[in-house]
Amino acid sequence: MTVPTTRAARHQRIAELLRREAVTSQAQLSTLLSSDGITVTQATLSRDLDELGAVKVASASGQPVYAVRLEGGPGGPDDPQDDSGLSRLARVAEELMVSVDHSANIVVVRTPPGAAAFLASTVDHTALPTVIGTVAGDDTVLLVTRAPDGAAEVAASLLHIVERRR
Repeated sequence: MTVPTTRAARHQRIAELLRREAVTSQAQLSTLLSSDGITVTQATLSRDLDELGAVKVASASGQPVYAVRLEGGPGGPDDPQDDSGLSRLARVAEELMVSVDHSANIVVVRTPPGAAAFLASTVDHTALPTVIGTVAGDDTVLLVTRAPDGAAEVAASLLHIVERRR
């Protein structure tokens, strides 16, 4: 992954790391950022965490970890039942997913008009290592998978998490 060295990109990467990893210290976060080619001082990292509203919360195992609350409330990284955001994705997909189709490494998800951006953002903020990213229109979300033939698996997974909630 190539990450630009802008403040916004650094903040985005920090938030993503806190959602996907059990980060217990600033030193650990600095190491994770460094592996992405992002070098920051301890003072900058501390300021970034403050600006992002990061707080330490108890993980499912009771260990204190950094977390940044998602804009949707529960189901974010500080939800002790779901560190990956999958429960939030399941709730949103259950409400908004009209249909799913796929081809090669592209998954096409249809939503009601005006809902695609919200669903795409939820996918982007969920720990789905097989999905590189999303593109949203008004009522259509394209998910691009990492594997050249990974769309069938991702489409099936989306359907599975929605059905599991019912």
